[in-house]
Amino acid sequence: MKLQQLRHFLFVVEEGGFRAAANRANRSQAAVSESIKELEKTLNQRLFEGGNKATLTPFGKVCVPKIKQFLSSYQTLESELQTIASGDKGKLRIASAQSLVTKLLPNVLVAYSKKYPDIEVMLIDDNAIGIESRLLSGDVDLALCNRTSIKNADINFTTLISDPIGVVCLKSNKLSSESRLQGLKWQQLMMQSFIYNDTCILLENTPAEALNRKARYTVENITSLFSLLKNDLGITTLPKLAFPSNEPELIWINLLDPSLRRETGMFKLAKSSLSPPAQAFYDLCFAYVKDNYSL
Repeated sequence: MKLQQLRHFLFVVEEGGFRAAANRANRSQAAVSESIKELEKTLNQRLFEGGNKATLTPFGKVCVPKIKQFLSSYQTLESELQTIASGDKGKLRIASAQSLVTKLLPNVLVAYSKKYPDIEVMLIDDNAIGIESRLLSGDVDLALCNRTSIKNADINFTTLISDPIGVVCLKSNKLSSESRLQGLKWQQLMMQSFIYNDTCILLENTPAEALNRKARYTVENITSLFSLLKNDLGITTLPKLAFPSNEPELIWINLLDPSLRRETGMFKLAKSSLSPPAQAFYDLCFAYVKDNYSL
């Protein structure tokens, strides 16, 4: 059976004749008649009584509601698939490093939700190991994280934004007054108690790696990190985007020597295409950063 044959059959029923059905189908009467004959041949039953009155046979009467139901379901399916394909409906699953959850993602998600109000968004805050695992298992469509955090041949990375590394300490710390020239050198930090966090991996293979080796505290959670900092238990280094712009007690100071930057971007499976909702978010995220960030 062909969809066109089923439609032609309903046209004849609804229009009350082959000529009117042919006009509705924008086909010749002969073409519609042949289409019906092919359908009857496939079903091995007549749908209309003999003659041109378009009178349904008992079998034809049974077919009408069933064909109507099928074509209605087909049209609904076609519409839903087209909507999903356009990225207007569906589900988006994103994993992200915590600093991006609090700084970048909310702004992008506001714009995304306005443009695609019917997309269901699942946001997962995880560390690099968890993010990599979720990508490889297919639990998430995309991930936003530091470039150095994930190194796997099955995962592609595209840089989204590059932000500088700086020193974070209390505003009352003497380093704050020493940074009058808008920056600090790593040697100026050596007399301070140092707190190691996940982003301090960016200091490795630089002279500032000495700070990691002398760290007194190691903290994985950024909430705990800021608690230690506010209680004057030490200083740390953080990318600029990881530091709250409205923080009242702490200050972020640019690290001049070594001058380092964190490359943050989008991770996705190398050999898999993105779903339409994920592709829409991917494109919007890059457009938003281009328009709103200049670090």
